[in-house]
Amino acid sequence: MNRRMVLNTVGHIILAEAALLLLPTIVSVIYLEKCVWSFLITIGIALALGLILKFASRPDSKLIYAKEGFVIVTYAWVLMSAIGALPFFLSGEIPNYVDAFFETVSGFTTTGASILTDIEAMSKGLLFWRSFTHWIGGMGVIVFVMAIIPNIADRSMHIMKAEVPGPTVGKLVPKARETAKILYLIYIAMTIVMIVMLLFGGMPVFDSIVHTFGTAGTGGFGVKSSSIGGYNAYCQWVITAFMLLFSLNFNLYYLILLRKFKSVLKSTELWFFLGLVVVSIAVITYDIHPMYTSFSETIRTSSFQVATIISTTGYATANFNTWPSLSKAMLLMLMMVGGCAGSTAGGLKNARVVMLIKTVHRELKKLLHPRSVRAVSMESKRVDEQTLSGVTSYFAVYVMCVMGIFVLLSIEPFGIETNLSATLACFNNVGPGFGAVGPIGSYADYSIFSKLLLSLAMLLGRLEIFPLILGLNPLVWKRR
Repeated sequence: MNRRMVLNTVGHIILAEAALLLLPTIVSVIYLEKCVWSFLITIGIALALGLILKFASRPDSKLIYAKEGFVIVTYAWVLMSAIGALPFFLSGEIPNYVDAFFETVSGFTTTGASILTDIEAMSKGLLFWRSFTHWIGGMGVIVFVMAIIPNIADRSMHIMKAEVPGPTVGKLVPKARETAKILYLIYIAMTIVMIVMLLFGGMPVFDSIVHTFGTAGTGGFGVKSSSIGGYNAYCQWVITAFMLLFSLNFNLYYLILLRKFKSVLKSTELWFFLGLVVVSIAVITYDIHPMYTSFSETIRTSSFQVATIISTTGYATANFNTWPSLSKAMLLMLMMVGGCAGSTAGGLKNARVVMLIKTVHRELKKLLHPRSVRAVSMESKRVDEQTLSGVTSYFAVYVMCVMGIFVLLSIEPFGIETNLSATLACFNNVGPGFGAVGPIGSYADYSIFSKLLLSLAMLLGRLEIFPLILGLNPLVWKRR
């Protein structure tokens, strides 16, 4: 284990967080808010810790292997969340540090689960920081640092593999740092376009920026207790479209820039995702149409809720707690599937679901024709057995983690619907669930233990289980 390189890299990341905290500080200054002092104190703490880690652990070697990547990602995300919670706590607007930590983990992991019951009462600076954590965490905290800091580490692809969601991670260009740059340039461009489109729809500047951060990171923090329900139909459609766009694999956008349209159209995951969206909208529209006065309202409402759940964003324009059982079941299924690999969305990922379906199909064929040799393919390429084994292993561990967290959460005095949906909503980085944690509810009534448990669930879901488990394993720190 290259311990010095791990600590040095984490130091760089904490310093980057200190710089990022300047933006909400400026917002607080503009609105003449007292919380500016909580940001300045937090920046000071982050600078001190970052400088200590950076200069007290100058590495002899900059080499990073897989285990270093896991450890860097794990401790960077935990420390980023711990420091990012300080402005909420120091300002007194979230007086309990565990609540502030839960809110910040929810932000960085782009979950959107909240303990707040009166969002409108919060300072503009803290609302900005709350949603800005979505934007930072959407593409990845460390991918962002790799994009802006030159030569942060050799073999940095190991860091990207530990952080970027999906069953496989590949380079768009030979150098991992250049890949990170391309991803963030696409991300920034889409963010700017969405802000402009919301402004055209009459949404205020502050609201447009905050809701774009929440949509781009597929997180779902907003500025109103009614979420997106209080905005006009145009803004709702814009957010619906961009929630779906940010749920697609960003490699596809790079291929579009290269004009490789045939490669995009051959994407199995893309067509599976779009098919799932269309079918879900159709089923839910049919199921809920007696509850609404017009077809346009029904299709808009069902489209928004399908987009927000499959993208794991968590915004809402309706209280789907009151919907029929079929519609709720569809949303629960979409909650688990999530978006595409290589996107900002959470969940199992469509690529994994497709591979699991094809693997099951192959095994059924083998029962009929034991001597046949059949390969599983994705994107017109054969998937090697190691990748398929990784997908099935991940699914098995995913189920065990969800079951374990659900059982532990069941000590709470809520019903099965609330506790199970809270587990799935946090683990899949969705945010709102059903029952007490529905779109008009919150996680405020859970105990400190359960909030820490659900914070762990959010981190496990965002980092896709294995990096966090391995990063927290003391044996990984051994030199051999």
